[in-house]
Amino acid sequence: MDGKLVIRKAEIGDLIQITEIYNDAILKTTATFDTEPKSSEEQAIWFANHDDKHPILVAEHDGTIVAWASLSKWSDRCAYQDTAEISVYVLDGCRRRGIGKMLICEIIEVGHRVGLHTVIARITEDNDMSIHLHESMGFKHVGTMKEVGKKFGKLLDVNIMQLIYD
Repeated sequence: MDGKLVIRKAEIGDLIQITEIYNDAILKTTATFDTEPKSSEEQAIWFANHDDKHPILVAEHDGTIVAWASLSKWSDRCAYQDTAEISVYVLDGCRRRGIGKMLICEIIEVGHRVGLHTVIARITEDNDMSIHLHESMGFKHVGTMKEVGKKFGKLLDVNIMQLIYD
């Protein structure tokens, strides 16, 4: 990939491209258990539910969003206020170039700066690339939920991985 890759905080104007990347993952992968593409209205609500403690970052290359990552509230229950769930999606055709790793590294750093204690990743059993990527960033496997989702006609296990800030 020629040119400069910029990682920055997402802006509302990025939402169309963020949604395109996510909807592609919905239709083609088991990285998400959503099964129907998201509308712009649904994504606007999702975007609004993120704040400084739960950011959305994008990787931009030559004016095009090629990946995004977010930290979302793990739960609305107050005791979980310092726990977030990480999501990372890379545009098909831009994977395996280190973009996801750069985004994860940056969003983990942001999570640390804003005072999170732990970050949770839920990764399907067949997503070895994501499992290895999260392991390389310090996430530990803490459990497996057996057959909790069904996508493309197959029951899938979900690995729970966790990063605890020191």
